[in-house]
Amino acid sequence: MIEYKNILFCTDFSEDANIAFLHALDLAKKHGAKLHIFHVPHSSYSYMRHVVDEHVPPGSPGGEAFYDEKIEKAAEAALKKEYEKKLGEFKNYVYVVRGGAPDTEIIRYAKKNNIDVIVMGALGKAEQDRMVHGSTVANVSKFAHCHVIAIRNPAKQFTLPGSMY
Repeated sequence: MIEYKNILFCTDFSEDANIAFLHALDLAKKHGAKLHIFHVPHSSYSYMRHVVDEHVPPGSPGGEAFYDEKIEKAAEAALKKEYEKKLGEFKNYVYVVRGGAPDTEIIRYAKKNNIDVIVMGALGKAEQDRMVHGSTVANVSKFAHCHVIAIRNPAKQFTLPGSMY
């Protein structure tokens, strides 16, 4: 029997991620597992890193600490706003915010925290960037030490180019 003790739910606040959340929460309830609600504010992170580097002299008060604190607080507030009510009576969860490349941070966190399964939306907000940067889901699936479940939005219909499917 498969047993999950730690479930990592990754979100970019996309429609697919919000559908994946319901699956992750259901798994956590059924297995009595801890649910790690994880977000990497990737594009904001890159933008803010540039702004802080450009406008705050190195070593000055409020530089790096200001940057990290502001980004993390805003991201955690967004997680609470999106998921707090949906968690209902479920109390075995933690919010996690990391800065960096989403696929790298997801894989790193999963390994360090003994995650048994990663649940994420099949297509996120950055799906248009896949051709340039690669798919976060594909990279996580390829390199994670554990199972990865990619939940697709059943309302979205896709066809392969030149395919009868």
